[in-house]
Formats: sequence, C-alpha cells, structure tokens
Amino acid sequence: MYRLSDQQIDYILNDIGARGVEMDSLQQNLLDHVCCIIENNLETNGDFESFYKQTIKTFYKDELWEIEEETLLLLTYKNYYAMKKIMITSGAIAAIAFTTGSIFKMMHWPGSIPLILLAMFCSSFIFLPLYFLFKTRETEGKANKILIAVGTMNGILFCVSSLFRIMHWPGNQVLWLATIGMMGLVFIPLYFFNGIKKPENKTNTIATTVILIIVAGFFFALTSLKSSKYVYISKSYHYLQNEELIARMKQMRKDTFLQNKELIVLGDDIDKDCEKIKGITIMEELGQTTIPKDFENKNLWLEECGLNRNFIPGEAGFNLVIDLKNKLHQYNTLVKDVSKQIPIENSLVKMTDDKILLFSNYNLLNNLTQIQLFVLQNEM
Repeated sequence: MYRLSDQQIDYILNDIGARGVEMDSLQQNLLDHVCCIIENNLETNGDFESFYKQTIKTFYKDELWEIEEETLLLLTYKNYYAMKKIMITSGAIAAIAFTTGSIFKMMHWPGSIPLILLAMFCSSFIFLPLYFLFKTRETEGKANKILIAVGTMNGILFCVSSLFRIMHWPGNQVLWLATIGMMGLVFIPLYFFNGIKKPENKTNTIATTVILIIVAGFFFALTSLKSSKYVYISKSYHYLQNEELIARMKQMRKDTFLQNKELIVLGDDIDKDCEKIKGITIMEELGQTTIPKDFENKNLWLEECGLNRNFIPGEAGFNLVIDLKNKLHQYNTLVKDVSKQIPIENSLVKMTDDKILLFSNYNLLNNLTQIQLFVLQNEM
C-alpha cells in the first residue's frame, strides 16, 4: 500500500487550486478522494506524479473547475426550490387568512384581527420580498429591475397602510396617502414608459396603465383630504361638550330619597365604572385620565385609534367593561318602564366579550357617555 508524504499531499492540494477549484470545502473533499485512490491503487514503488495525473482526469470532462460550477449550481437550485416553496406557501396563507379575516370582521366573529395580522405579515415580510428576489433573477435590464423594486415596495406599503387603517392606528392617513402617491407618481409612470418602448407590449402597457390609474383614482376618491388633526380636534370638542352636559345634569339631580335605592346605587356604580374606563382609555394616549379643556393650546387632543393593551382579555380595562355590562343588564331589569331602559343599540349592553377590541377609543368613549346620560335622565 502506497503512503503519501506531506510534500505529495501539498502538491495535490496546490494543483487542485491551480486548476480553478476555489472552494475550500470542495478542495478538501477532492484531496481526500484523490489521496484515497492513490494510496489504495498505487504500488509501493510506483510513479506518483504520472499516476496522480491519470487519477485527476477521472474527476472532470474538460477542466477540473467544472466540478465547482456543478456544485454551486446544485446548491443554488436547492435553495431556489426551497425559497420558491416558501414564497408559494406564504402567498397562499396570506390570501386565505386575509379572505377569512375579512369575512370574520364583516360578520363580527372572533378571530378576525389575528387572521388579518397574519395575512399582512406573510404578504409584507415573506411573500413580496421573495417574489422580488425571484423576479429580479429572471428579469434582464436595470430599468425592469427598478420597476419590480418599486412595485414590491409599493405592495408592502399598501399592506402596512391597510393594516393601520383597519386597526385605526395613529399615522394611518399619512401611510395611505404615501401609498397612493407612490403608486400614482412613481410606479405607474415607470411602468408606462418602461413598457411603451417595446412595440410588442405597447397595447398591453396602455391598457394596464389605464386600469392602474382607475384603481389609484378609486383609492384616492375614498380618501378624505381633510387634515386628520382637525377631525380629532372636532371629536375632542364634541366629547368635552358631552362631559360638560353630564357634569351639569349631576348638579341638577333631584332628591333621590324617595326613589328606588337599589336603582340609585346601581346607577352610581355604573357611572363610576364609566369614568374609570374613560380614564384608562385616555391615559394611554395623553398620559392623563381626562382631556383638558384647553387641549388645543396644549396639543393634547385625542387621536382616534384602536383600544390599548389594557382592553386585552384579563387586563384592567377589559375586566371593567365586563363588570359594566353585567351592571347594565341588572339596571335594565330593575327599570320596569321600557322607555327608561338603556337602549341596547346605543351601548355596550348587547356587545359580546370578544368584540371589545373592535371598538376605537372614540367609539367606546361615546358609548360610555350615552350610558351616563341615560342613567342621569332616568334619575331626573
């Protein structure tokens, strides 16, 4: 059995590198294979150099570096198919989750928000980025790749802005206008001028551009250009006016000595719960439990958005709302005159527990205000 010396091993390794194989792992694998063949097949006094040259030729057809290209190709295609599978799967999940979530939201069934969040996450952070990678590999020309990049960014921005609008999160108006602006002022012109250059694509480009302009115009028509700041200021003033009305009615309350004591105590408990829930709702946004009368000068108006984390099941706000609902049912049971009942359609009476987070902060505040006004009106 032939024994290779260190010098001979270095000679083989250097020759493999000189033949164009640059990957370290591949060099070591080839070195191991060649050394094993030589030691097992070369006679003890055999000619090492000539035997090595004959052996190395069995590893390639024309040149040794071809084996590295084949290795890279196999690795690339392995990742390619894995990534493509992930892209298709994430796209399917996004489509199913968004469709199902939209139906659940329309029907006010529980689970709509998690489904929509899942759809937006899959489409924005998995499907669209992977789609961009595949399309840029398949597309030639710098202009086409720029168009795909802009389209992908516009798609991600559209998903994010739609999520912000659905959830009533702050900044949703700015994101929505940025999405429409990017589509109308950047993507559509790029698509048109890039496609019109090719005579064979001229008709399709014009038709598609018209459709895109109609879609962008439709989105723009659904957008209110009135500054959200003034909308929120108007809503804050409306809320403060109702608060002032509640305060005045409390001052005008008649002597409740001859009234149903249980009803009066329950009415006071309802009023206290309403005030606590209001405080929790406002505190998260303004850092205080009430909207000050000079809020406009202090820039402390309340922006409309979804309810904060205190209204997640098990948290303080959620527990207070459940307690209030139970008291409202008791209150309506005690009030014999139907005309004096707190109307179901204008309060939290009929709302199920899983729908609390569907309220915006102003929806909840207005419902609480109505409840207090009805209780005070009954007492008067």
